[in-house]
Amino acid sequence: MSGSKPNHKLAGKPARQLLFSEALHQKRTTPMTMETYPSSPSTQPVTTSDKEQSTTMERILHEITAVGRRIEGIDTSISSLTLETKSIRLDIASFQTRVTGLEHRMGSLETQMATSQDRDQDLLYLKSKLTDLEDRSRRDNIRLLGIPENEEGTNIQAFLSSTLPKLTSLNFDPPLEFQRVHRVGLKRSDRSLRPRPIIASLLRHNQTRQILQTARNHGPFRIGQHDIRITADYLKDTNERRKAFLALRPRLRQLEMKYGLFDPARMWVTKNGISRDFYKPKELKQFLDSFHRQPTDSTSTNCPPDVSGATRTTEPFS
Repeated sequence: MSGSKPNHKLAGKPARQLLFSEALHQKRTTPMTMETYPSSPSTQPVTTSDKEQSTTMERILHEITAVGRRIEGIDTSISSLTLETKSIRLDIASFQTRVTGLEHRMGSLETQMATSQDRDQDLLYLKSKLTDLEDRSRRDNIRLLGIPENEEGTNIQAFLSSTLPKLTSLNFDPPLEFQRVHRVGLKRSDRSLRPRPIIASLLRHNQTRQILQTARNHGPFRIGQHDIRITADYLKDTNERRKAFLALRPRLRQLEMKYGLFDPARMWVTKNGISRDFYKPKELKQFLDSFHRQPTDSTSTNCPPDVSGATRTTEPFS
């Protein structure tokens, strides 16, 4: 047969030898590679990189341990905070209950205050009505000041019936008659003290007005060496209001207003044909203050709007 020639060197060798020869030939031609096998710790040599890895692992374990401890501390803190939060919630619930109770009490107090204010208004109204009624019950009374003690003798009504016409120079027709006459307070044994006032309630109101009008225009009168004054018998509160009204007379004159003080305590004011009544000195003062806030021009002489709520009157001056 033609073709490749047989290898005479291999032709006579057995098959096992041929395989061994080929394997040896291949091993010689293939680059050698070193195979490593794990060795036991006792036989493996310790290198520098192994020490660094061991140190790094120890440091990491130490940090992990520290982190674990910190986490345990945080867990403890969270547990404590949880307990405190629960306690705070209980306190808040308690406060809310107390606040709710306080709100109910405040609402009750506000209702009571509103009721009390209404009652105060009612009491003030009733007080003013009572004062007015008592002043009206005294409208026929006169008060005589300065008459010495025991000057009247045993019959004080007869004494006044004869003394008042002489003091006032008035002729009373019919003669004076009294409902009651008495001195105010306990009898004083010491004559050096101021004598007690005499309160006389006349039977006829027109005679009371005549005596008081004469006393305002011509008083005081005299009995011997004693000055005698005759005034109306007002309540203490009414007297204080009258004094407060009279203290405003200079301002009324300054503003060129006409005025009159009527019984028991009513001030009548008029300017440019507009008239008003005032029952409280405070309201009259506010009325007068309103003129000073107006510009000084030709229109400032008119009365401002009624700040007192008083009604217009055409009653003559007293």
